[in-house]
Amino acid sequence: MIADYSAFGLSIRSNVPIPGLALRAPSAISPDLEVFLGGAPSEAANTPAGDSNLVHVSSITTEAGEAAFKVWRTPTGLLRMDYFDGIQFWLDPGGARVWAAWPEPLLIEDAATYLLGPVLGWLLRLRGVTCLHASAVAFGEFAAAFVGCAGAGKSTTAAALAGRGHPAVSDDIVALVEREGEFKAQPAYPYLCLWQESVELLYGSAKVLPAFSPSWEKRQLRLAENRLAFEERPLPVGAIFLLGERSDEAAAPFLEEVAPKEALLALVGDSYATNFLDIQARKKEFKLLGRLVNRVPVRRLRPHREGGRIGELCELIEKECRGVSMRYSRS
Repeated sequence: MIADYSAFGLSIRSNVPIPGLALRAPSAISPDLEVFLGGAPSEAANTPAGDSNLVHVSSITTEAGEAAFKVWRTPTGLLRMDYFDGIQFWLDPGGARVWAAWPEPLLIEDAATYLLGPVLGWLLRLRGVTCLHASAVAFGEFAAAFVGCAGAGKSTTAAALAGRGHPAVSDDIVALVEREGEFKAQPAYPYLCLWQESVELLYGSAKVLPAFSPSWEKRQLRLAENRLAFEERPLPVGAIFLLGERSDEAAAPFLEEVAPKEALLALVGDSYATNFLDIQARKKEFKLLGRLVNRVPVRRLRPHREGGRIGELCELIEKECRGVSMRYSRS
């Protein structure tokens, strides 16, 4: 069954349905990205493993100390992502095709968790799209992005705000497109990924949300099923919050001013999958992020260490974004 989708501003066509994505009407127009799940590309069978060059080793490791994934470049130019559990992806250098294969007893749901996260992040970078390690929600006609490393609370913050009526835009990866002086966040997919502790914080029990698969710890917050909204339009980024270390101070949560130079260095550090970019691509991205921080207000957000005060955190974000809304209404 051929299935058509849209995510991160890309039209996607898959040879089989992709768990987690919402089907869209079939189109006669060629898609931006073709996905082939369940098998390797034909050229992979003719490429001895020793002929590929290692180009990236993930800094994220398993409990056993093994890299979460490694990326190899084959003699034909394909990038091959080898995950620790045996799932493999192949990406063409233009970011227009991706293949996936997985061993038993793993399922297509396991492959989809990687496909809709790191793999699409790498594909976007191959296509020249700057991506932030961030989640985003909509505040009317603009998006607010929450930037930070793994475990900083990006998805938890987005889920909490979604529960207060702010549609989710993207989770973990925010793809940016610069058009006519604006930086638009591309809508991703209609769910959020949450660790069990976050689900317990927001919903009282991790069991209220399903796991992605039997072998995956994270839970899937399906927006529509939980009466939460998904923003399907690309929206200009109106505010950026850098998620800082949690604080025990009585004043927490609180916001801190961030100078443009500091903001730029923070965004460079939290841009997604930059490891394999060449020097020219890095320079181009540095200039783009420089334009971004000179146009969009950036604040450092310090949550309280007590997760139960997340409501106060949301109120602080909403207050800041009301000021941004006023600037948009005057423009």
